[in-house]
Amino acid sequence: MSWTADDIPDQTGRTAVVTGANGGLGLETAKALAATGAHVVMAARDQAKAADAEREIRSHAPDASLEIVRLDLGDQASVKDAAATIAEAHPVIDLLVNNAGVMAMPERKTADGYEMQLGVNHLGHWTFTAGLLAPLLRSAANGRHPRVVTVTSVARFTGGPIDPSNPHLAGRYDPWRAYGQAKLANYFFGLGLQQQAERAGVDLASLLAHPGLTNTDLQSRTHREGGAGLLGALSDRITDVLGMSPAAGTRMQLRAATDPKARGGQLYAPAFASFGPAVARPILRKHDLQARIDQLWEVSERETGVPLDVAEAARSL
Repeated sequence: MSWTADDIPDQTGRTAVVTGANGGLGLETAKALAATGAHVVMAARDQAKAADAEREIRSHAPDASLEIVRLDLGDQASVKDAAATIAEAHPVIDLLVNNAGVMAMPERKTADGYEMQLGVNHLGHWTFTAGLLAPLLRSAANGRHPRVVTVTSVARFTGGPIDPSNPHLAGRYDPWRAYGQAKLANYFFGLGLQQQAERAGVDLASLLAHPGLTNTDLQSRTHREGGAGLLGALSDRITDVLGMSPAAGTRMQLRAATDPKARGGQLYAPAFASFGPAVARPILRKHDLQARIDQLWEVSERETGVPLDVAEAARSL
């Protein structure tokens, strides 16, 4: 039998943080977690859309426990402020879903001068996760089995690993290449975070999810902005005709986040490449995995100035 949102265990008493919870997969994730009893922190840049999303969730679950925190993943100062605000309000966090992202846009820079897709999809989540390690580790210390779920994509197969000498693709920018690089960074990040938790001996599980071909506004926004060329228009059309609904596409990250049988280091994806029910898929590209994870940690710490060390965070509690 296929796993669905109806299989989510009772989440009462748990606190979940979802990035990009104002639309698409993030909204559906927040909706499902709130409906099963979690207190959901909706971390989003667009506050008007976040307020609309909150009203939509409450229309389905009037007693939903929700709060909105402004988070602009393209601005490291905003990311640090959001993480500090959440950590102060919630000394214990049980679930972090690194969901938000942008795709195949014209070349742009974040507030800190990063290439936008790497800056938002990876470096923003890097700093955000680092800022929430303490409440996640307190959850682990209390036997609450916290998880971090990072959303990647099959586009990771189209992007090379980060070039430490040119992580922002200066003079070499291509919208799809940049997207693939960012999604591959998400992949290595999720696996590297699990490694760190295991080395530190803490009960923090890091998992990956990719939603497959899901019909959200991500593809249509990519098409409208015009940076992705003919492939962007084709992707938008195919997704419009064949894509899964946001509720169906969300099954992968929800299963990674809530299935009691899920384990750290696993990747949940559609059963049939980009379509179908959520299943655990094998971790590929193992021949250079450790080198790429180590390289990602080095570049991410250098670019953001933010260390992410689970063992050190655990010792400081």
